[in-house]
Amino acid sequence: MTAILRTEQVSMYFGGVAAVDNLTMEVPEGEIRGLIGPNGAGKTTSFNLISGALKPTAGQVLFRDLDISGRDASEVAELGVVRTFQRPALFGEFTVLRNVMVARHLHAKEGLLQAILGSGRAMEAENERKAMDILEFIGLAEFAEMEAANLPYGHQRALNVAAALATEPVVLMLDEPVAGMNPVETEAMTKLIRRLRDERGITIILVEHDMRTVMGLCEQVTVLDFGKKLAEGTPKEIASDPRVIEAYLGSEDTVA
Repeated sequence: MTAILRTEQVSMYFGGVAAVDNLTMEVPEGEIRGLIGPNGAGKTTSFNLISGALKPTAGQVLFRDLDISGRDASEVAELGVVRTFQRPALFGEFTVLRNVMVARHLHAKEGLLQAILGSGRAMEAENERKAMDILEFIGLAEFAEMEAANLPYGHQRALNVAAALATEPVVLMLDEPVAGMNPVETEAMTKLIRRLRDERGITIILVEHDMRTVMGLCEQVTVLDFGKKLAEGTPKEIASDPRVIEAYLGSEDTVA
């Protein structure tokens, strides 16, 4: 299967210390890939390097064979590589619908004020229609007129994904998508992630500490250890790798 995203010998040094060390990774189009490791393993730095928040000290990040190393995050997002953050980046006083519409406007490179106020009746109507389609898909349509700040936590995380979806991603990078969720919310988010891939064709890369979610959702898992790639393979292979069990999972019971 063709790799839609690749890192080739990517390294990132801070003050002589390697946060990411010679990372080579290939993510095929249409895959759900997990990126795991303990705190300090280099997961967030890797996300920052891929999404354009950081420029690698060495190596290349390639999207569809295009070198995107060091490009601005906005340019990377425009190409179709979009990242979410662990804490939902929402306009709390705006309605759920308006949050998605603003995300669509900003993706169209409008100024923030223009995005908030709208940009013409016809365009605004079209953006509202598309935003509602996204909310229908995400399962938030019934909350369209509610202020985002009043949504339950799990729904706020789903709205964060809806806003990312409004930017028309090809690759969606999810930063701890089920962090802080209860089991019901976690199951709902897991199903949503599968649907993003299955029904929208979006390639997913996720950082997540919930090993049950990672092992039940991802087709391939890349394990980092002090910035280096320790292991890579299917969830079954990763769960049975003695190095991974010892370093990250504790015991096989953790992912049973």
